[in-house]
Amino acid sequence: MAEITQIEENVDQIRLSNKTVYLVGTAHISQKSVELAEKVIREQKPDSVAIELCESRHASLLDPERWKNTDIVSVIRSGRAYVLMAQLVLASFQKKLGDQLKIKPGSEMLRSAEVAQELGLNLVLADRDVRTTLKRSWSALGFIGTMRLIFSMIASLFSEQKIDEEEIERLKKSDALEEMMAEFSEALPEVRTALIDERDQYLASKIREAEGQTIVAIVGAGHVPGIHKWITEEIDLDTLEVIPAANPVWRIIGWLIPVLVLSLFVYGFYQSGISKAFEMAATWFWINGAFGGLGALLALGHPLTILAAFLASPFTSLNPLIAGGWVAGLVEAMIRKPRVSDLEQVADDIATFSGLWSNRVSRILLVVALTNLCGTIGTFIGIERVSSLLG
Repeated sequence: MAEITQIEENVDQIRLSNKTVYLVGTAHISQKSVELAEKVIREQKPDSVAIELCESRHASLLDPERWKNTDIVSVIRSGRAYVLMAQLVLASFQKKLGDQLKIKPGSEMLRSAEVAQELGLNLVLADRDVRTTLKRSWSALGFIGTMRLIFSMIASLFSEQKIDEEEIERLKKSDALEEMMAEFSEALPEVRTALIDERDQYLASKIREAEGQTIVAIVGAGHVPGIHKWITEEIDLDTLEVIPAANPVWRIIGWLIPVLVLSLFVYGFYQSGISKAFEMAATWFWINGAFGGLGALLALGHPLTILAAFLASPFTSLNPLIAGGWVAGLVEAMIRKPRVSDLEQVADDIATFSGLWSNRVSRILLVVALTNLCGTIGTFIGIERVSSLLG
């Protein structure tokens, strides 16, 4: 049983059987959080400093130029376009708030790492890899939920609501954050599980297992209640790092669609002959092609990208292993290869409508997302139209 005592605002002392943890709850865009984290580390001089970063996020903060090395083609081919899009949106949203308060998001984590290095302390990157977290979120949401989340995240970028430092400090109090998390749970409970609950467990385990008898842990204030709950529990980290297999229901639906459509073609042939089968196939082709091409058009894709989306969608909709958006995205990436400037400015550009569509990186991701979204709509409309021809 842990003995938890608040020793000052946003700093808790947690006494375990074999060590003492000083848990510092921060806001990721607050200068006061940077100062508080450094103060606690210097005062306590712990054996280890644990921070809420994984290796990839730590590397991103240390080297903002790493976007230059992004191979967008390999991202699309590996099916990670949505993961990259979510990472960009989250980075842009934090940067937007950070610009308002004149502080770089994650500064308290970086400063904590710097102070730990300066004092010769052991540094623990205590968070789960962000790519694992996002993939576990996607697996829980499914395709429609993923698209809804991504577009709601993009829409949030264009909000003109300002947030001042007083509001940031208010949000660092756990009661306000618990209220926010409760609202978040109601809206997207599947996302909360992977994004918050599982990471609470992961962080708590990594903090408890850190070397030494005195640990200072720097985490976002929203994780503090969860860490209190899990700090004494045994957590199976391997389970939390597994990427779940795709929902079998979606896999079954993915294969049922081509079986259904092809069955309709065969039935039409036996009922009314080859002319009816050709009419049904043509209807399927034009409807699916039109919607796929519309998605690429809405993303302002290159004319050849729109053509590729048009030609590919009728066939990819019958193949659950390939998405029309992947084909269109690859064509767009090959025709309009991202420039160094696109990779450097993407986090800024996606915060504006014009930038979102003009930056070559974000436009490629839009081509993938919108072609897939419109293609899915076209598939269901196509099934209805093809079925009506049998009447």
